[in-house]
Amino acid sequence: MAPACVLGVCSLLWTWAAVTGHLCSIDSQGWANCNGKSLLYAPSSLPRNITSLDLSFNSLVMPSHGTLLMHFPSLRSLNLSSNALLTLYPAIFSNLGALRLLDVSSCSISYLHTEAFKGLANLHTLLLKNNNLQELEVSLFLPLGALFHLDLQNNALISMDTLVLRLTEAVPQVQLEGNPWVCDCTAYPLQQWLQHRKAVQVTCASPPELWGQDITALDFQDLGCKKKQRFPRADNMTLPLITATQNTTTPPAGKGGRSWPYLVGFLVAAISISILVALAGKCKLFHKNFASYRHRPLPDTSSIAGSHMEEGTSWDRDTSGRGDSESHPMPGAAGLHTEDDDGFIEDNYIQPSEQMQEEEEERQSHLSI
Repeated sequence: MAPACVLGVCSLLWTWAAVTGHLCSIDSQGWANCNGKSLLYAPSSLPRNITSLDLSFNSLVMPSHGTLLMHFPSLRSLNLSSNALLTLYPAIFSNLGALRLLDVSSCSISYLHTEAFKGLANLHTLLLKNNNLQELEVSLFLPLGALFHLDLQNNALISMDTLVLRLTEAVPQVQLEGNPWVCDCTAYPLQQWLQHRKAVQVTCASPPELWGQDITALDFQDLGCKKKQRFPRADNMTLPLITATQNTTTPPAGKGGRSWPYLVGFLVAAISISILVALAGKCKLFHKNFASYRHRPLPDTSSIAGSHMEEGTSWDRDTSGRGDSESHPMPGAAGLHTEDDDGFIEDNYIQPSEQMQEEEEERQSHLSI
């Protein structure tokens, strides 16, 4: 019964192909083979439920806007190899969310837009070998959270950015052979990455004295480095990729994407404390200055004494002709005595012998009267 059903499905597909007039062949599993048909565009007459499509060895025209394949949302495998694609534009595969394998090898690709693989969250295998890629952007790999196999053989890569290496560390299978690697000090992170991965032999293309040598076998002095460079440990390299796959619009961060609220809170707290301390210092200084402003300076005793002495001298000169200086006290002297008197009399200020003599003289004066 089962062979009869399979035969019926095959005959139906072949009938569909004959009616629509496309040149592709379709098997019972839903795989469409359009290899080497000189096609400029994918045939829109193919069934929408096909799961595999081979468009290799054609002359496909890549659209600069929109998607390449609009009518095949169930595709799981797409082969575009040996087409002169040259450039992969942004979001060109964005409607192929179920795609697991993408082969764009031998397509003379020299430029990949940073969003060329947008929408391929389930991509398992990406084949980019035999192209003209000279560099790779970090954001290329952000949407590829499920990537398992990455083939970059025989391109024009001369070096690899450290962040790209960190992202590709989470990819179990990465092939980098056949690229013209420059073995200088900038290749030291790549050397550590290869040593950690224990990958197949990757050789130098320049400088000439290092041509053909295994990069992992070189010393950091052979690479022209004056001292060893620091490179992130392998156990920390998977974190940026895991974080990036959760939110493909933000670049990878070394400590996760939720650290900024704590930093902002710390800065706000520090600024607030600084303002409060400054205000407290200002208030204390203001009260101190206000209290010192209310106090009046003490009069200069030397100037006061001098003025009173001058007044006393002038008074003596005025009263010397009258002969009654004894009956009128000097106001200057009285004033000076008042200013100098602090209200305290030292002990023994009046000696006992002088006091007795004065009392004796006063007694004699009374007797004589």
